[in-house]
Amino acid sequence: MDPLVQGLAGAAAALSFRRPQESPKFVFWLGAAAGAAADLDVLISSRQDPLFAIEYHRHFTHSLLFIPVGGLIVAGFFYFLFRKRFAFSFARYFLLATLAYATHGLIDGCTSYGTQLYWPFSNFRVAWNSAAIIDPIVWVILLVGCVGAVKKASVAWARLGAMLTVFYLLFGFVQRDRAMEFAREKAVERGHTPERLTVKPTIFNNYLFRALYEFEGRYYVDGVRVGWWGSRKFFEGSSVTKLDIKRDYPWLQVESEQGRDLERFRWFSADYIYVDPRDPLFVGDLRFALLPNDVESLWGLVLDPTRQHSEHAGFEHRRNLTAEKQQTFW
Repeated sequence: MDPLVQGLAGAAAALSFRRPQESPKFVFWLGAAAGAAADLDVLISSRQDPLFAIEYHRHFTHSLLFIPVGGLIVAGFFYFLFRKRFAFSFARYFLLATLAYATHGLIDGCTSYGTQLYWPFSNFRVAWNSAAIIDPIVWVILLVGCVGAVKKASVAWARLGAMLTVFYLLFGFVQRDRAMEFAREKAVERGHTPERLTVKPTIFNNYLFRALYEFEGRYYVDGVRVGWWGSRKFFEGSSVTKLDIKRDYPWLQVESEQGRDLERFRWFSADYIYVDPRDPLFVGDLRFALLPNDVESLWGLVLDPTRQHSEHAGFEHRRNLTAEKQQTFW
């Protein structure tokens, strides 16, 4: 999720185990730094290879196995700087930092982007599709819990904030399953039997979902809204043809630089890739769009047949956020 949630979640975890003699403000900042530290992987990039950055975001720093390593790094940094002012043992620094660091990958796994929790044993991108990338409700819950824990010097506030956050994230799984059931019903009404079906929450909420399914070589995209109290609404979308390399790019050689890039992008996008009808050299990631029932992708790969062997494919963001789209979303 966003850095604010990650920092507050880490702070709440650390504050939940603070001892009375330990400064609540210091524990807050230690936990916040450890909770957000995994996202330092955004610094990993390559000018020559645009896919390098997205390939290594939510990679090893987000792995379950890396949690004690991340905790150790953050603890060592804080201990070196503050051990004279806050003279509790390095073991305490390490424990609090590790507890905070452990929240990061698990929270990111609840979103749709894809997080490599099982690295180095597997490069599978975990995406439970139960939480939005940004959700203000989580902000409020964690902020109130952390502020209460610091102002009142009480672990009870932090634990309450942490527990309510866990319950809210678990409720997202319920909402996801309800949205999936609704989307499947609508697909059957069309006479389709989805070969695979994915629903993902849209930004700021856990009741309006983007529904994607594959049927007979096409991807179908719709919006489904499942209210917290049982109401449901369907927003019919459209469909696009699934990418087929031999049909769409007969010139592209699999072992070329851009041929390998396309396979990397397929892995990153969970194979929800298609050729943009308006731009035949743009391969979009159908998982993400500005509107839940829109097929206009937020980002994608740009191929160049004249340089497939000598250069990497390009990577572009296409966020055409018009006033009409904003109004439709709200």
